[in-house]
Amino acid sequence: QVQLVESGGGLVQAGGSLRLSCATSERTFSTYPMGWFRQAPGKEREFVAAISRTGVTTLNADSVKGRFTISRDNAKNTVYLQMNSLKPEDTAVYYCAANPLAITTMSSPSRYDYWGQGTQVTVSS
Repeated sequence: QVQLVESGGGLVQAGGSLRLSCATSERTFSTYPMGWFRQAPGKEREFVAAISRTGVTTLNADSVKGRFTISRDNAKNTVYLQMNSLKPEDTAVYYCAANPLAITTMSSPSRYDYWGQGTQVTVSS
């Protein structure tokens, strides 16, 4: 069982920035890719970004390209999501996800087996 704990959410004005963190105690963290997703009220969970095991390869949703950056620190068992130029439409609960058996970065939520509890991000206009 992989436990993921997100932090860093909050209330920010449009144009502001936040950095989300997702930490795990899993010693095998560096062996599998990670993803960030978000879910707004009344909407389906949507892909935000994913990162390969080494951090060399990243994948971003079109809606966040140029504004959000995913990164990881395998020494700290942590993946990050730096969010800049935030917009009210970025308001959602943000989740990190893992699939210890995966090899490549993935954008489909059905491909991930483990999820954090989520952290709320609210962007005011």
